[in-house]
Amino acid sequence: MKTMMKLLLAGVAFAGFFAAAHAEDKPTIEMMSSWTSGGEAAALNVIKTEFEKRGGVWEDSSIAGFGAADAAFQNRIVAGDAPGAKQGVIGLAAADFVSQGLFNPIDDVAAAGKWAGVLPKSITDLISYDGKVYLAPTGAHGESWVFYSKEAVSKAGIAEEPKSWDEFFADLDKLKAAGIVPVAWGGQPWQQTKVFNMILLSQVGIDGFLKIYVDKDKSEASVDGVKKTLEILGKLRGYVDAGAAGRNWNDATAMLITAKAGVQFMGDWAKGEFTVAGKEPGKDYGCMIAPESKGMVYIADSLWFPKTGNAGTDKAQKLLAEVVMDPAVQVEFALKKGAVPMRTDVDKSKLDICARKGAELMAAGAIVPDQAIVLTPQQVGALDDYVDEYWSGGSNDAASAAANFFAIFE
Repeated sequence: MKTMMKLLLAGVAFAGFFAAAHAEDKPTIEMMSSWTSGGEAAALNVIKTEFEKRGGVWEDSSIAGFGAADAAFQNRIVAGDAPGAKQGVIGLAAADFVSQGLFNPIDDVAAAGKWAGVLPKSITDLISYDGKVYLAPTGAHGESWVFYSKEAVSKAGIAEEPKSWDEFFADLDKLKAAGIVPVAWGGQPWQQTKVFNMILLSQVGIDGFLKIYVDKDKSEASVDGVKKTLEILGKLRGYVDAGAAGRNWNDATAMLITAKAGVQFMGDWAKGEFTVAGKEPGKDYGCMIAPESKGMVYIADSLWFPKTGNAGTDKAQKLLAEVVMDPAVQVEFALKKGAVPMRTDVDKSKLDICARKGAELMAAGAIVPDQAIVLTPQQVGALDDYVDEYWSGGSNDAASAAANFFAIFE
């Protein structure tokens, strides 16, 4: 009996050892992201589910707020304890890590998947450095959107979308008169900068926008465009509620979902919150490009793959890169997050009316890059501070503020 018991215990121990060893053989990834809102979490879960279906082990490391997540990531890098993957935007911030030799290339995965043939050239260029691919694109977002509550605008007697800023402000007056908060304002610097940018694009056009952010053009036309932008931005102060300061973007979206507010300036990721709440575009809420704008500001998300010194993690990174660029994953991710798929060969029939508008603008080339793509992280921070100081300071001296705008590039 004792012998049988020993054999049984030995068998249990061996089974446990075998299971542990088998688990260790599975490609394991620690995923660090700031995607914590309802829509973002649902989108990330699309990637997680497919990764696990293909035999991967997923370890979540989500931190609310991309500023906090970026700071935590940098601390982990400095400590020599990098996560296996990090969600981040395509742009100079990623390029800085690549130039320091801190990221693993995934060009073998990109070559096998023929990414160059299914991605816009501008995106291929942005995920590649010195001939090697380092980033896996997840989706693109338009940032020139004005979302509005169908219920709220109906109560205010607004029948159609405004075509000019004058018409837009007239509609805000109608919302205010109806006892509805006109603008659900996200009072955080990065959100305010995005509003500044969508207004700027409406005032200077695509070429003018690129001259300012890419060429750092200081001509009279550029300065005048900034001045007009600040005038419109300043006028919006009269249409936000007392609780706007510090408000998270998804909390502002919730104000539209409950018809407590009329409109919100936000990137199309806001659609993810509407989706989670069971709201449909065109029925419960509307989406329009900022008044007078002939194009759209865009930002592109991607996954970064830090060097960890672990061969198993390297294997998991390549599997995750394959998953992210899977056509079906690209579409399902976009639907959940409110994004536009990066791949140009996916079935767009599933996209909502807002996403199709964004896809049309991207296909037509009527797009300009978010500042995070073309500016250094330091310059991005300076721009956020500049806009926040103007907004929060309550100044109406747009001319003087415009004259100081280009100091952010120094």
